[in-house]
Amino acid sequence: MYFYRHLCNICFIFSASFFFVHIATLAQNNQSNSFSYGDEIIIGSSAEASNLIPMLSSDSASHEVSGFIFNGLVKYDKDLTLIGDLAQSWEISEDGLVITFHLKKGIKWQDGTAFTADDVLFGYETIINEKTLSAYKEDYFQVKKAEVLDKYTFKVTYEKPFAPALASWGSLVVLPKHILEKEDINKTEFSRKPVGTGPFKFKEWVPGQKVILEANDNYFEGRPYLDGVVIRIIPDPTTMFLELKTQGLDWIGLSPLQYKKQTQSEFFKKNYRKFKYPSFSYTYLGFNLKHPWFSDKKIRQAIAHALDKEELVKGVLLGMGNISTGPYVPNTWPYNPNVRKYEYNPQKAKELLRDAGWQDIDKDGILEKNGKKFEFTILTNMGNTTRIKTATIIQYRLREVGIKVDIRSLEWSAFINWFIDKKRFEAVILGWSIGLDPDQYDIWHSTKIKEKELNFVSFKNQEVDELLEKGRRTFDIEKRKQAYYRIQEILAEELPYIFLYVPDNLPIVSARFEGIAPTPIGIGYNIEKWYVPKNLQKYRIQE
Repeated sequence: MYFYRHLCNICFIFSASFFFVHIATLAQNNQSNSFSYGDEIIIGSSAEASNLIPMLSSDSASHEVSGFIFNGLVKYDKDLTLIGDLAQSWEISEDGLVITFHLKKGIKWQDGTAFTADDVLFGYETIINEKTLSAYKEDYFQVKKAEVLDKYTFKVTYEKPFAPALASWGSLVVLPKHILEKEDINKTEFSRKPVGTGPFKFKEWVPGQKVILEANDNYFEGRPYLDGVVIRIIPDPTTMFLELKTQGLDWIGLSPLQYKKQTQSEFFKKNYRKFKYPSFSYTYLGFNLKHPWFSDKKIRQAIAHALDKEELVKGVLLGMGNISTGPYVPNTWPYNPNVRKYEYNPQKAKELLRDAGWQDIDKDGILEKNGKKFEFTILTNMGNTTRIKTATIIQYRLREVGIKVDIRSLEWSAFINWFIDKKRFEAVILGWSIGLDPDQYDIWHSTKIKEKELNFVSFKNQEVDELLEKGRRTFDIEKRKQAYYRIQEILAEELPYIFLYVPDNLPIVSARFEGIAPTPIGIGYNIEKWYVPKNLQKYRIQE
């Protein structure tokens, strides 16, 4: 999950802590009608950021922090349209191959240095450098030529039509040249002490505990009303909820149980406001396709028939979400509702497993083949109770068809760096936060299977490769739709993931914060406009 103030094409989701949501009605705090400077917001996060340089981090924990600090050339507005961020305006050539950005003047980096088009070019040249360890290079490899026309004009020319071109110039590639031009981007201290152009600037990172940001007095859209943001890292969900109950946290993502049952008291109604909205994300069970068992499509399909997705939505999400059938969320234009479905059918699962050579030879209830028991481990992230409950139900259902499942939850940074990136897993429960453009080249293309890239399950399909290319090479939405519909049909047949559900996001925010304006993209897009009336302010960042 990430703040929609900026753009991140695809990010690992670790929790529902920050994602932004809408409610139909919002009770306004009427204690003050005046905008007041001061106070800070304390946000609870179940995972710690790994790297605060956006182009180097694919996890949402990192993007959530860096989203306060950095800007892109463009961003999504509250009505999901692209508007200027660091760019004042732009022109796109008639054939769509050339974009000329006109930058806003007078913007400064948080160290006081002027922001110019040279910083955009530097960021672009950094991300396409073969030595830069970024999972997001592909969008920028599409650029034939990037050039600075003058101090405030940046121009890019594409070799071929590229549908996500404009959106790709979000928050990933703008970097301060004057700080980083002589640094190794993969090893620089900047990754933990960044300097951006955004509404909040970095102050302190206490490993394993918190990240402290303070208001940028010189922010080009006006100083935030809040003095700062503190992201507290609390992996244990019980501890985080206790902190909320004692008002030590102002904003967390609730679990479905917390949302429906544990926050219904008068205390919570008086002191907090809850929000609920379907997310641009999905949760899945993913397989390491290089593992000898999961390289067999019949095995993956058998597991799909052994699982009851409706049970997961009702039992884990308490009905606050939808069944997922592919990598797009329902009610969006690329979503294909007519892909192959795998009904809950344990008998069918057993038949497929038997066809693949798995039998319960010693009658202990666990299938075996070639002298090996069918046992594997599902990895997921520590602190995410929803994922762990999902894994537990999957464990139970697979045991019914003769498969023994072990569950291991890991600290987020270790999970990504030592297990996902290095493909040291058999199966995982994870989620993707997806961008508003449907291009998912980085997740599904067969060239994206190297370390630290996003196709970590090692999925390869020539037709999908061709369709991904086709989908990004036309501006015709109907032609793009045809390509993405077919991709979903293939994924539903091949099942590199078993797509489980699209969860609702369930944030809760202290009632003392005003200026929250719910929209289709949620509430966090305008956090620099949030404020606390003087008589309700609690905190002050220490100098």
